Amino acid sequence: MKAQPPHSTPPPADEGEQVRSPVVRFRRDDDPEWHWLEDRNDPQVTAFLEATNKESQAWMAPLEDLVERLYHGHLSRRELAVHGLRTSLDHFTYWSETAAEADYPVWWRHPNGREDETTPFLDLQARAAEHRFLEVGDMALSPDERWLAWSEDTSGDERFSLYIKSLPDGEPRLLLDEIGSELVWAEDNVTLLFTRYDPTQRPDSVWRLPVCEGVAGEASLILREDDPEFWLGLGKTRSRQWLVLESASKDTSECHLLPAHTPDESPRCFRLREKGVEYGLEHRPGIFYVAHNREAPHFRLDWVREAAPDDTWRTLIAHRDDHTLEHVEAFSWGLALTERDHHEAQVRIRIIEFDADHECVRDERLALPESPCSVTLDNMPHFDERRLLLREESFVMPVRWLEHDLESGARRVLKTQPVHGNLQPEALCCKRLWARAHDGERIPVSVVMRADLSGRPLPTLLYGYGAYGEVLDPWFSVARLELLSRGMAFAVAHVRGGGDRGEPWYLAGKLEHKENSFRDFLAARNALVEGGFSDGERIAAYGASAGGLLVGASLNLAPEAFCAAVLDVPFVDVLRTMENPDLPLTTAEYTEWGNPAEPDARRRIHAYSPLDNLSPQPYPALLLQGSWHDSRVPYWEPAKLYARLTEMGTARGPILLRTDMTAGHGGASGRFKAWHDNARQDAFILWALGLDDQEA
Repeated sequence: MKAQPPHSTPPPADEGEQVRSPVVRFRRDDDPEWHWLEDRNDPQVTAFLEATNKESQAWMAPLEDLVERLYHGHLSRRELAVHGLRTSLDHFTYWSETAAEADYPVWWRHPNGREDETTPFLDLQARAAEHRFLEVGDMALSPDERWLAWSEDTSGDERFSLYIKSLPDGEPRLLLDEIGSELVWAEDNVTLLFTRYDPTQRPDSVWRLPVCEGVAGEASLILREDDPEFWLGLGKTRSRQWLVLESASKDTSECHLLPAHTPDESPRCFRLREKGVEYGLEHRPGIFYVAHNREAPHFRLDWVREAAPDDTWRTLIAHRDDHTLEHVEAFSWGLALTERDHHEAQVRIRIIEFDADHECVRDERLALPESPCSVTLDNMPHFDERRLLLREESFVMPVRWLEHDLESGARRVLKTQPVHGNLQPEALCCKRLWARAHDGERIPVSVVMRADLSGRPLPTLLYGYGAYGEVLDPWFSVARLELLSRGMAFAVAHVRGGGDRGEPWYLAGKLEHKENSFRDFLAARNALVEGGFSDGERIAAYGASAGGLLVGASLNLAPEAFCAAVLDVPFVDVLRTMENPDLPLTTAEYTEWGNPAEPDARRRIHAYSPLDNLSPQPYPALLLQGSWHDSRVPYWEPAKLYARLTEMGTARGPILLRTDMTAGHGGASGRFKAWHDNARQDAFILWALGLDDQEA
């Protein structure tokens, strides 16, 4: 299992001033772990990051032409002017439009049935002109559709400000700073609910804010969560009868209810939390539906009368060994469920319809366009809606939105993502293979490539995540076409720790089982080679955030398995982060990684934490990327990894660090800068795979 980069040295750079290595310039002999980089108030920290950015830019200079070709090739393949789907509410129809040259959309509306009275009501492109970064956390319309509230982050640190305006053309008014992203209007058209953070940026409290004719009163506390492992979230049932305040950790939840029409009442706890039990609520008149995992690790669905929520829950869908119940949506006529088949790692939509006596009159699963694929229920605000809005895509099928009529079963395609250029989706092929893990488990691996290159081993980019139960269902990417057109294969390792094969798949890759994630990733790599899909000498790895942990730990286990890797905002200083409860997210993540205050958990984390397991091994070429305002994975994690690997000096290729000084965890907020950043990392990947001289 050995892979060498096609280029053992960087491409020739233009001659110029020789810059001393930032590691040599900024090394502190009294701090060999480089922990001093954690002090963002130290001017030497910004000097170090600026120096590494300059070093990275100089190394990339010979690839700038490729970067520009990738970027403009991507632009030429996609529809730049984007018109969103229209959604009709009680009084108006809403949609967004993004101009071909714009980074951000403009939101529009017209009275239902009167398209000639169209007006814009929120111009995010104009608002973005005032800031280097802009991210909208949430948008909430008052039920009478007279007022729009939204939360806005202008730095990337996920601390939001609350704005409100009268529709359509009122001036935006700033009501509050330093709030969470979520917003919900009560049905009285006056009360707006929002969250606030504690010092670790945990949403620990829910507040009600009276807003009368755009003037805010005094905010009052509704609910506070004192347990540092829990955070609060907001919602409203589609029936518009209940506001739901959910307090949740990674493995336990508790719901509180407020009547949506009388939000000044005190919240009522639906069912007290029980360690290890997660539950969620949906509502139809007279009935609450409870999806939960009490004595049902893959989740079951029960129901209880609204008038007597303390009664015994009655089973509607029992626990099953081969399916996970992922999501429940309630409508006046019944339920739309999202279920995942463990064997096929495939999600399906299931429709259950009831009569007036709550007797089932329909139970069917909707057909899939292909398998594997992604299918989700899109935004449907109306409780009585009988035309379902579906979103479908796969690795070889661009996103499309369909309307499924429950009465006739007819389907109508509303919109399909257009793809331009010389490589069309029908020229691609996707394969699903099953890797054999170290303990005999079967690991699904997806691989997509040009159909005309199928059957031969190709240079490959292997992607993985493997945490929080997140699912890597197939997704289509226009930017990926630039890589595939040059003869590369793209593969996804659906490792344990994710949710690709349901809830047990997640549980088998967390806490004491975390090592499975890394072993699965390497097994996927080997299966690609053994199956003849990938050239074993030219496989690069990619991981972002917790996926950076996956790739970083895999490199420590088998550094010669890959010729290169990209670690984007990577979570690599796991032990030190989890030992610091003052950092954002730390306490809330104890149930994902473990609490290092417990000796067994500390030993487990120390055994795989990438920064704690570096050794003088032949690491591959690495591109490390961080963001200065990242509140989830601080910039210093990739910075320390860069410094220590560079100081070690045993890598087979370059170690590069690029820090975006204006962005947060998700990178650039404007789409053109984000696409250009993507082209830069793709150029590095193509160089590492020996494809930088290939034309699309």
